[in-house]
Amino acid sequence: MKIKLRFFASIRESLDLSEMDLSVPPDVKTIAQLRAYLINIDALWADTLALKRPIRVAQHQTMVEPDTLIEDGAEVAFFPPVTGG
Repeated sequence: MKIKLRFFASIRESLDLSEMDLSVPPDVKTIAQLRAYLINIDALWADTLALKRPIRVAQHQTMVEPDTLIEDGAEVAFFPPVTGG
């Protein structure tokens, strides 16, 4: 399955990457599995997307939960929660 990843705010800055195309293995079916897959790329990805960090995820610009199935060709965006002040 091929998807487009987009990264925003501090996640984009940490990875020094705003977007990338990715072919995910067949066993990566949900947002949670995608995050786990990305965490295993290397130490930088592991630190940036660590499960202890609050990170929001959207698929096709709609907020989704970790158990959401990833659609083939999806645009999946990762970003930190917005804080107000």
